[in-house]
Amino acid sequence: MKAIAVTDQAAGTAGMTLTERPESKAAGNDVLVEVHASGLTPGELEWPSTWVDRLGRDRTPSIPGHEVAGVVSALGYGTRGLSVGQRVFGLADWTRDGTLAQYVAIEARNLAPLPGDVDFTVGASLPISGLTAWQGRCVHGRFQEGQSVLVHGAAGGVGSMVTQLARQAGAYVIGTGRAADRQAAMEFGAQEFVDLGNDALEDVGGVDLVFDVIGGDIGKRSAGLVRAGGMLVTIAGPTETQPRDGLAVDFVVEADRAQLAEIVQRVRDGRLRTNIGQVVTLDDAVSSFNPAERVKGKTIVRP
Repeated sequence: MKAIAVTDQAAGTAGMTLTERPESKAAGNDVLVEVHASGLTPGELEWPSTWVDRLGRDRTPSIPGHEVAGVVSALGYGTRGLSVGQRVFGLADWTRDGTLAQYVAIEARNLAPLPGDVDFTVGASLPISGLTAWQGRCVHGRFQEGQSVLVHGAAGGVGSMVTQLARQAGAYVIGTGRAADRQAAMEFGAQEFVDLGNDALEDVGGVDLVFDVIGGDIGKRSAGLVRAGGMLVTIAGPTETQPRDGLAVDFVVEADRAQLAEIVQRVRDGRLRTNIGQVVTLDDAVSSFNPAERVKGKTIVRP
């Protein structure tokens, strides 16, 4: 099968190559998915799980990509809950070969049915951004109606989902990003916008919840904005600075079939919009992940 592989961590996306690999096999409790669309989070090339297995052994050449939408083509021994020919979407395991290929073997529990009226391209854009936003707001953020939420990267894949979910739940949303992202952030539902390159973040004042996808200095400064009893939720790693009278939580997104079903239903009924930037073929994916100019939105790969 065709697949994109990586062998050199230092090279990042520039080290990707299109190659031929043996077709994946479905182990026990797996399904084999014929990939119709997939997504890559560029930061995953910095994750240890891309390069070593659960025991710390080198597993290169690795196939990256963890978001997938496609059709079940085979069932592993003991697999239940899904059937051959079924449309599915979901999140592949971090320490196994991923979705930038024509086929991927994935645990059945990591997948949810993809309704027939949802395009595969849309399905592949949802797992990481949708589940991260859902779990950050609903599970870890302890959000309550009427609270104020500061969303970093509000025009990005995750941030745009957080912004939409927070507004729907009755939050007052302040988005951040580059100056060029202002209009997009407002269209996704932000009621205010902070240009991190030119505006003073501290002018925001106090908020009940900060959702951080940036970390570093922005993460440190954001801790000071959390009101008493509030939360700083981040996917950028452990926080270096804790809120004075609040809590900080860092988390890694997990696959969840019920949450995927809820997210895709919100897409179907118009409550959630995806943030797709470009759609490319597997043959053209390597160059698309190394663009000459910044591309807004998520890149989706179609075989």
